[in-house]
Amino acid sequence: MSFFDQLQAATATERETLFSVPVIQDALAGKVSLDSYIAFLTQAYYHVRHTVPLLMASGARLPARLEWLRQAVCEYIEEEYGHEQWILGDIAACGGDRDAVRDGQPSQAIELMVSFLYDTIARGNPVGLFGMVNVLEGTSIALASQAAGTIQERLGLPKEAFSYLFSHGALDIGHMQTYRGLMDRLDNEEDQAAVIHASKVVYRLYTEMFRGLPRSNEVQHAAA
Repeated sequence: MSFFDQLQAATATERETLFSVPVIQDALAGKVSLDSYIAFLTQAYYHVRHTVPLLMASGARLPARLEWLRQAVCEYIEEEYGHEQWILGDIAACGGDRDAVRDGQPSQAIELMVSFLYDTIARGNPVGLFGMVNVLEGTSIALASQAAGTIQERLGLPKEAFSYLFSHGALDIGHMQTYRGLMDRLDNEEDQAAVIHASKVVYRLYTEMFRGLPRSNEVQHAAA
């Protein structure tokens, strides 16, 4: 079994737990309130703004034997740079306060997730950051491909309110194909264990973030 497949098998329980969260079930069914969508974007901003700094930190600490992975990190950085600004634009297009979000604080789950990733890079194994990639890109593909269009229609929001989800749906499908290839090149057991461990932790904290999002039995319309 390839390492990518081992990773998916090792984190199957955590992935199933995430996708069983009621608000994600709502999203996949296109039944999300405006408040919930803005809350999701808000928490996304608080971790996406760290994506490039985390990648830079990880790339700087990779050993020489993983130079091929450092090259991939450089490519990720180029593709991910500035995406947090897309999210602020989406929030504004929803009628939210982008400045308040920019200057605000993340939920505890997101704060812990980001802190864990920085600590993994600094004190543990910098390859562990790729556990985050496994979780976030896989989740964004599902939300973008199965939910974004329906949510847009139900809420009556402009396309400009979905630049993050729509763009990441397309980007991350390609990213996951690249990611599979990268993970299948990892042949060091410590590196593999670091990716699996980080993926499990990020799944757990990302699940807690979704559990904290507001739900509504009646979907709000953007014009309401």
